[in-house]
Amino acid sequence: MPLDFTKHFVTVLTEFKLRNKTGCSWKVTVKLMNDRVTLDQGWATYATIYQIKIGYMVTFKLLTPDTLKVIIFDDDGIEVVNKCGKHDEAFAAKE
Repeated sequence: MPLDFTKHFVTVLTEFKLRNKTGCSWKVTVKLMNDRVTLDQGWATYATIYQIKIGYMVTFKLLTPDTLKVIIFDDDGIEVVNKCGKHDEAFAAKE
């Protein structure tokens, strides 16, 4: 995440919930690297489960101080909508 994006945070937390449009939540940790806040633990698994590929665009919107809304677009610019399944429960953020 560029620092221009993170200036909108009151504080940059070490953990965020990623939420998609179907309401699924996923916990990821963040760390500062090369003057950018990067998604760390949990992101690789999230990207695999939601099948994010090279060429896809992922947008983030700050919903609450600890929750980011994630919208994924495929390489044709079409929004990818994934529903939560029972297999996701093991990975879902605990509310």
